[in-house]
Amino acid sequence: MSGLKLFRTDTTNSGMTEVMPRLAEIEADVQGLVEAHMETLLGVRFLASEYSTGPVHGGRIDSLGLDENGSPVIVEYKRGVDAGVINQGLFYLSWLMDHRAEFEHLVRDRLGVTAASQVLWSGPRLICIAGDFTRYDVHAVREHRRSIDLVRYRLFGRDLLGLETVASVSGGMQVARRARRQAAADVQGAAMSELAGAVDEVLLGLGDGVNRVERKTYRAYQRLRNFACLCPPQRSKLLVYLKVDPKGVDLVPGFTRDVSGLGHHGTGDLEVQLRTPRDVERAQDLFRASYAAA
Repeated sequence: MSGLKLFRTDTTNSGMTEVMPRLAEIEADVQGLVEAHMETLLGVRFLASEYSTGPVHGGRIDSLGLDENGSPVIVEYKRGVDAGVINQGLFYLSWLMDHRAEFEHLVRDRLGVTAASQVLWSGPRLICIAGDFTRYDVHAVREHRRSIDLVRYRLFGRDLLGLETVASVSGGMQVARRARRQAAADVQGAAMSELAGAVDEVLLGLGDGVNRVERKTYRAYQRLRNFACLCPPQRSKLLVYLKVDPKGVDLVPGFTRDVSGLGHHGTGDLEVQLRTPRDVERAQDLFRASYAAA
């Protein structure tokens, strides 16, 4: 959004009108808008607003949620630039890690027993949404061993909201890389091992802001929200699920499949079946489309 310009086309006069960006009038306007559409905007299921951390800790968490992989999420908002937003969020994140049972009770009340039993405590996240961030903020998140996303917002006109990921750091990246090496060693057969490694490198290499989250039944590749989920290798193929609308894809039997409405591990409505390195090459445009959509 720092360099983005948005224009509205005038088809009657063949002209262009720039839609000027603006900040919200008050911080609560941003919070209310995001909380009302949190799953669509961030891939996070909303749990609570202004959650009290009790009389001893003496704070209120702006928003609490649970992401697509079961990771606890704290969202903090600032109308403009505020140097304290990251430290404030980390303060609350530390409280959350010391109150796991309380959070799981909240998840059970809002989302049910199954969701509460699958909370992924190895990857709690902090998402900071603000009018802007400084280079010192970007540097600071890279020094922390936590999963932190810095997201810049802008309002355009009366009904447009823009979100831009300024920085994204995964606190579990080193663990994920170790897990990747171990997983590759456990794959049945050298061909599948090599194929899994190739897919992993392609997905991680799509951009600087790609984080990876390890779950028992899949690995999620995340850019603020999931854009790809890689399932453990089967005997002769790998399954990758993408956030691509199957209706916009020419489906090829044995390669791509519409799984919207069908149960499967991970997230995404397009299933891609990979059997050879050639399949990985064929799938790269789909990988890029899903990454861009995220």
